[in-house]
Amino acid sequence: MNERTITDANTSFQMVSLLKLAKVTEEGVRFLSPHDGSPMLLTPEHSISLQNSIGSDIIMQLDDVIATTSPDHARMKEAMERSVRWLDRCMQAHKYPDRQNLFCIIQGGLDLDMRKECTAEMVARDTPGIAIGGLSGGEEKAAYCEVVKTCTDLLPEKKPRYVMGVGYPEDLVVSVALGADMFDCVWPTRTARFGNAITSRGSLNLRNAMYSEDFSAIEEGCRCTCCRPTSDGGLGITRAYIYHVTAKETAGAHLLTMHNVYYQLNLMRQAREAIVQDRYPQFVKDFFGDLYNREKDKYPVWAVDALKSVGVDLLAE
Repeated sequence: MNERTITDANTSFQMVSLLKLAKVTEEGVRFLSPHDGSPMLLTPEHSISLQNSIGSDIIMQLDDVIATTSPDHARMKEAMERSVRWLDRCMQAHKYPDRQNLFCIIQGGLDLDMRKECTAEMVARDTPGIAIGGLSGGEEKAAYCEVVKTCTDLLPEKKPRYVMGVGYPEDLVVSVALGADMFDCVWPTRTARFGNAITSRGSLNLRNAMYSEDFSAIEEGCRCTCCRPTSDGGLGITRAYIYHVTAKETAGAHLLTMHNVYYQLNLMRQAREAIVQDRYPQFVKDFFGDLYNREKDKYPVWAVDALKSVGVDLLAE
């Protein structure tokens, strides 16, 4: 755990969910245009050129990634080694290293030796930040935690560590304890489209009829645009309102998106403050206590074990 725990916007090109439509070679990734079906090629150089044009603060290397659940060890090793070679090409193509921070991406699936090898190669290239990629692909949580801890243990102390594709609140809190700083995930917005609100007590499905006459805030005490009272002291957006609009109008999804994104950002802000104040272990205990109503027998085993590996005992009084 360190004081740098941050969130930020970055640009990159997500391919893992579209791999069935693509062919990866040493040159780059060939795929068909979703607009007209014409063949296209994305190379490391072109991906960097596009990100240079966008001008984002953080840009990502093009990497070769396959699902962690793949049984093809040889293909996993090929992807890991190619990602290192593609990083070299990305670094050479990067036009604005003075104002855009290029992050490398560690690959290697669930093979810890492969992850260690890739981490060493990436660290040697001294990029401004380092990402741990290829996770959230259906692997068990315990295996996920092992990969994150294996990588963060080998990373420089003063560079941001970005775990890609991770967004469940429990994942964020545990991963920060394991040494990660940055995250991204579609889940907060995607779950909003299905009428789900993220709260400190877990997700609430506000399409459920039980909320049809619930005129309380989405989450009491939340200061997001939706939950906080109006300037004249009136109610903000209520659970009942969300219930009545979410199945009929996109407004419900929009409102829940604002709430969910606020919740995630605020959770990371609280985590950062707890680290600065040297009370993160207690913050973790309070977080899981609220989420599971202090019923420790319901705490997920993977979280208990992962936190114990870094000296945080969830089950201790």
